[in-house]
Order: sequence, then structure tokens, then C-alpha cells
Amino acid sequence: MPKKPVSFDGEVILNSVTACVFVIAPDSTIKFVNTSGEQLLQASAKYLEGRPLEEYIPADSPVHALIAQARTDRSNVSENSITIESPRIGKHLVNAHASPLIEDPSLIILTMTKRSLADQIARQLKHRSAARTITAMSAMLAHEIKNPLSGIRGAAQLLETTASDEDKPLTKLITDETDRICALVDRMESFSDGRPIKREAVNIHQVLEHVRQLAQNGFGKHVRFTEQYDPSLPPVFGNKDNLIQIVLNLVKNACEAAIHDTAKITLTTAYQHGVRLAVPGSNTRVHLPLLVSIQDNGPGIPDDLRNQLFEPFVTTKAKGSGLGLALVAKMIGDHGGLIECESEPNKTIFRLMLPMYSEKHHGPLTV
Repeated sequence: MPKKPVSFDGEVILNSVTACVFVIAPDSTIKFVNTSGEQLLQASAKYLEGRPLEEYIPADSPVHALIAQARTDRSNVSENSITIESPRIGKHLVNAHASPLIEDPSLIILTMTKRSLADQIARQLKHRSAARTITAMSAMLAHEIKNPLSGIRGAAQLLETTASDEDKPLTKLITDETDRICALVDRMESFSDGRPIKREAVNIHQVLEHVRQLAQNGFGKHVRFTEQYDPSLPPVFGNKDNLIQIVLNLVKNACEAAIHDTAKITLTTAYQHGVRLAVPGSNTRVHLPLLVSIQDNGPGIPDDLRNQLFEPFVTTKAKGSGLGLALVAKMIGDHGGLIECESEPNKTIFRLMLPMYSEKHHGPLTV
């Protein structure tokens, strides 16, 4: 029996796309908005229609100049990486496109696509590239540095047996420094292990609670922890020990950054739809619906370090090695996940997007 022809409803199609679509009248009021546009402006279409766009996007935003240019030139215009910000909608980075409606050029079709997810994926690929670079470096360092260091340390210990009391602090300095360099190389060696990690279903809340207890009994005694957990969250497809190391590193950094007298860290879990990451060399896409956030109230990360935060030897600490976050990025990459950082004064958030365990596939949920 032949199938009935599919009936296409333009409004239904527009409401199904992830881009925010608006139709703007000559007086800059909103004539139409799709579902994604409702989510961006945080109001319903019924409420938004007939209201000035300036109520939600400030008049000095490049978006308005883009609309004006499209209307004046009667041509399509685009601009990438526009920041739109207002108290009503918050701050968003978007790519914007404006074009006149063919039937009525006085009406402008404005489409805006959020850049956040695309940027996360691009940065994640950069993180993995940095991890591969440090993998090769660590293998070389382990061979070329550790062997001579053991000889230097042995010679210093031998000298200490015959050194005067005045010179013994110098021999101790040599042994201490060689131990410190060896420890640094040992940390770098963890990057050179290219074997696939053993993964299984892991309760992420058990991981978070384990790390929280470690922190509150040690380096985080001064911190007030707040948990905002989604108890219905499915298991992560991951390695429990690695996940503990990832979260422990991030929580320790947050404890050190948090303002001491009012130090506060918020641990959050949530389920988010629509985040997928392509598996290299295949048409498979892994769902990354499990969101774990670690937020502190510290001074924030300097702007000049934010884009290089997960690269090796980049650190905000006076005595830091700059390998902790690089290792975190590598382990998140080993899980097939994403890591993102958002920072401003009194608010730094690290977000982990992780794959969920699928009982049907005995592995990650894919499409």
C-alpha cells in the first residue's frame, strides 16, 4: 500500500531547528519567533510577538546594525562571533544572519546560532592535540632525564657523608631538587599511556561524594560545599578511578581558588539533551547528556590564560607545574567527553559532559 505523501508545515519545521529564527518588522518589533528563539529570549512567542527586539537585545548590539544593513541593501548579511548580552537573557556568543523576506523586503529574517557547543568541540580537539604533544614529550623526558637525575642524586648523597655541616644543606638542596624534577617527570609519564581505559557503569554521585569527603577532611576544610544533584541521573560510561582523579583535581583547584573566609563550592549534576560528539573514523555519534559542574567563588581566571587553560605548563599558581588541567583534559578525552570552563570574578565553573552507560549496548549510548 503506497505511503501517504508527507505534509510539510513551515512553522513546524522552523520550530524543529536549533537556530533561533525571528521575523523583524520595519519598526523593529518581533513578528515571528520559533521555539529556539523563545528559549534564547526566555519568553513565549505569544508574549514576544509585537514587542521591540531592543527590549531583549540592547540597541547598540551589532545585531541591530546587521538588520538595518540587510533592510537598506536588500541583501543577505552575516556576522560571526557576536556577543549579545542583557539582564533578561544573560550573555551569549552567536553567529547571526539577516536577510529580507522575498515577498516583503521590509520584513527581515534574523537567524542566530549559538557558538558555545561548536567552540567546546573545537577546544576539546585542541586539548587532545595538546595531550598528544605532551605524550611524546613525556616519553622522551622519562628516558633522557630520569637516568641522569638518579646519578646526580646518588652523587649528592655520597657527598653528604663527607660534607661539613656548613655544606650539608647544599647537598640536601641537590637531592630535594632532583626528587622534585623526578616527580614532575613521573606526572608527565601518565600522558604516555596510550592503552584504552577500562570502562563500566559508574554512579557519578558516588564519585562526587567521595571527593567531597576527601576535600572536607583535608585541603577543603575551610570550604562550604553545596550539592545540587539530579538523583535520576543514569550511570556514566567511564573509569571510576579516573573520574575520581578528574573531579579531585578540579575540586582541589576550586578549594585553592575560593575566597578563604567565604569559600563556597557548588557541585551540580544534570541531564541535557542534544549534545553529541562524532567518533573519529566512523559515522557514529556518542551522546554526552550527563553534565557535571564544579563552581567556586574565587577571583576568576585571567583573560589571557582562559584559552590556553588546558595546555601543558599553563598555570595560575605561583608554584604550579601546569600539568593538572592538561591531564584532566586528556582523561576526559579518553572518556570521549568534553570539558568547558566559564570564568568571571567570584564565579568559575568547570563543566564536564560525559557519555551515559547503555545497558542495551553495554557501552556508551550512540546513534
